[in-house]
Amino acid sequence: QVRLAESGGGLVQAGGSLRLSCVATGSTFTFDDMGWYRQAPGKQRELVAAITTGGSTNYVDSVKGRFTISRDNAKNTVYLQMNSLKPEDTAVYYCNARFGVMYYWGKGTLVTVSS
Repeated sequence: QVRLAESGGGLVQAGGSLRLSCVATGSTFTFDDMGWYRQAPGKQRELVAAITTGGSTNYVDSVKGRFTISRDNAKNTVYLQMNSLKPEDTAVYYCNARFGVMYYWGKGTLVTVSS
């Protein structure tokens, strides 16, 4: 059974940094796309960043220049380096991975940015 486990969330002051990690276990394949979503209180879940197997990336406009997504295919791991954090980045961050038509989700990790 494929499982995604996020780590690295926490409380940080505005302007600070955090690095999220997501490890996929139970798979015998390399995921096609991997990414990070977030959901703030009272808001819909949104795509933050995504990366293909080949390393192509895309970001939501609000994090461009501040966040960097990367992945280690050998470890089936995806990372999100978050710099210059803002209070509006506060949310639960979810890892997502796709293999063919199958989508997998982690349980989320909370990121809280204080002003």
